[in-house]
Amino acid sequence: MIRKLRWKVTGVSMLLAAAILLTIFAGAFFTARSTLRRGSEQAMEQALEVGLFDALRPGQDGFAPPCFVAEVYPSGTVRISGSQYYQLDDGEALRNIIQDCLSRSEDSGLLSKYHLRYLRQPNPISLRIAFTDSSLEQSALRSLAGTSLLLALAALSVLFLCSYFLSALVTRPVERSWQAQQRFLSDASHELKTPLTVILSSAELLHTSEEENRGYVDNILSESRRMRALVENMLTLSRLENPHQQQPPLTPVDFSDLVTEAALRFEPVAYEAGQQLIYDVAENLTLPGRREQLAQLCGILLDNAIKYAPPHSTIRLTLRRWDRSACLEVENPGEPISPEKLPHLFDRFYRADDSRSDHSGFGLGLAIARTIAHEHGGDIRCRSDQRSTCFTVTLPLKRRNIGKEKFL
Repeated sequence: MIRKLRWKVTGVSMLLAAAILLTIFAGAFFTARSTLRRGSEQAMEQALEVGLFDALRPGQDGFAPPCFVAEVYPSGTVRISGSQYYQLDDGEALRNIIQDCLSRSEDSGLLSKYHLRYLRQPNPISLRIAFTDSSLEQSALRSLAGTSLLLALAALSVLFLCSYFLSALVTRPVERSWQAQQRFLSDASHELKTPLTVILSSAELLHTSEEENRGYVDNILSESRRMRALVENMLTLSRLENPHQQQPPLTPVDFSDLVTEAALRFEPVAYEAGQQLIYDVAENLTLPGRREQLAQLCGILLDNAIKYAPPHSTIRLTLRRWDRSACLEVENPGEPISPEKLPHLFDRFYRADDSRSDHSGFGLGLAIARTIAHEHGGDIRCRSDQRSTCFTVTLPLKRRNIGKEKFL
């Protein structure tokens, strides 16, 4: 949990930094492009009005790119004059350039094919067109973009390292609080377990004594068993969610066989509740996992379905292969769960509605199921409509080395 929180903090910081850098560099790029374009247009305006075509000589202020001017007369005659920077003796190329320029509706623009920028100025007796080289402008923009990209990558790399280490400082109070909560949960569960065991044992001994005390003793036994179940669930959840708690190693588990065993175990339970359990289990689905935890996951889902399905209804359990995962579905009819409550089903001590409070349970089963699924690299989801409620668990069938075996 803390590691995910650190990555979220780092990710948000990097997104903000990237957005700021992108805004700054984009602003610099478009400003430079506008400045270069305006400089080229001013040079062409000067060439059209004054007849200066070459770049300013050393010692003069500013910079004017070299230009050449084509003066087109209504008779079709074209007069070319301009800077020695250009080879103006290629009549065919100049004719193509002028025709391309005349075919455009804008009085100024870019001839990308010839790497030229143009500016048209109509006169009473002719049309004057100034041209200037745009390759210098494009080269400057490419250089600016490349430099900006390198600076952005360097800045983001430094910011990533700083963000990651600073996220440790930001999440440290959360980590301390989480560890304290886990210690409290574990310690409280252990402290409660011993006196509850003593109470339960004493109540069982009292059960054989005086007949008039039997009702009180039954209440003690019932509540003690209920509290013991709560403590055991809290301990299970604490062990699963504690990152410092050493978990048993993953071993190959025949998930098909495990699900079938769970279905057979709960079939008489469903029968006693007046329900029918139908199961369809795909064969030979083996995955890396912890058999006891996976069996608990199946038991939680089946027990939940039996509790909340109405009498004389059918509960369906399905196990199939989906891509590279095993997909387990447990579906039962019953009252639908509202969409706003679905995301909270896997929270601790949460119950979807008051109508379910008459069932024995504490709202920890689905939280344990989700933790088991996540511990095995999978996921658990729930959908509910007017027809039924369905819990779906996906567990990866990855190729791993476990002992000396490899499997899918």
